[in-house]
Amino acid sequence: MAQTTEHHADHVQAAVEHGFAAKSAMVASWRRSSFFHRLDPAERNLPRQLTAAEFNLARQRIEPLVRAAQSNLDRLFLGVGGVGCCVLLADRNGVPVDRRGATSDDETFRSWGLWTATVWSEDCEGTNGIGTCLAEQRALTVHRDQHYYARNTLLSCTSAPIYDHEGKLAAALDVSSCRADLTEGFVNLIAVAVSDAARRIETENFRLAVPKARFLFAPDAERGGGLIAVDADDLVIGATRSARLALGVTRDFLKRPLPATDLLGGTESAIKDLNQAERAAIQQALARTAGNVSAAAQALGISRATLHRKLVRLELHRAH
Repeated sequence: MAQTTEHHADHVQAAVEHGFAAKSAMVASWRRSSFFHRLDPAERNLPRQLTAAEFNLARQRIEPLVRAAQSNLDRLFLGVGGVGCCVLLADRNGVPVDRRGATSDDETFRSWGLWTATVWSEDCEGTNGIGTCLAEQRALTVHRDQHYYARNTLLSCTSAPIYDHEGKLAAALDVSSCRADLTEGFVNLIAVAVSDAARRIETENFRLAVPKARFLFAPDAERGGGLIAVDADDLVIGATRSARLALGVTRDFLKRPLPATDLLGGTESAIKDLNQAERAAIQQALARTAGNVSAAAQALGISRATLHRKLVRLELHRAH
């Protein structure tokens, strides 16, 4: 192992020193690990372990997202746990706060530090799935000797970032394996599953963060859709990160929200005056009551006679 460690360390340093960082994202991460974080690729110590108090605080900070993630962590583990993989949910500091793993593999993963309360940030562990995913805010796989530390070169780690309901980086979802027979094709399948699970966790966390809102799908060519939240007046009060990117929603925008129809490109059919607003409200009330004018008037909080006058004035003719 000493010779392997020395060879990997020499390979990392040579790649960094020869200026390959401009051509390779992996080498760029190696360079950060070497020059900015001052890490030695031959370092043998296992990842730093938080104290119980430190871990409890880290878990508390991300608890709402952890709760939102449970069903998707279970689903992801069902897909990858049988082939020697573990599932890790890490906070924005690279600390796994929840995990799934087969009991038969626990001893192996614990010995590698792939456990809760360890620190896998890039500034502590160099190039690795969780830490580099968080540093670059993108989904990626760090496979075997792409790791910065020689002691991690038997691992294959696939991670995707998770953003909170305000569009801020909140966590990373990771599937890791130390199996020697993990093929490139299966790694690609894992990458798809991890990215899909990360988006599902984001969506569930977003729904829980604004529970009284109504949700609309927003177009998103890159990720296949995002969600916006609207209040009772159809004003946008929230958006997932993918929806923000697709629609140009900023934090300042949400301080003075627009109608959902304006944001989604429906300005031509948007309600422009009080008459149209009144017309729409009456039409909706009549539709909900199957054309029953008395029931519609009651739902609108007005008398039947008042509703009849409005129907005449607005030239609305409904069977009743």
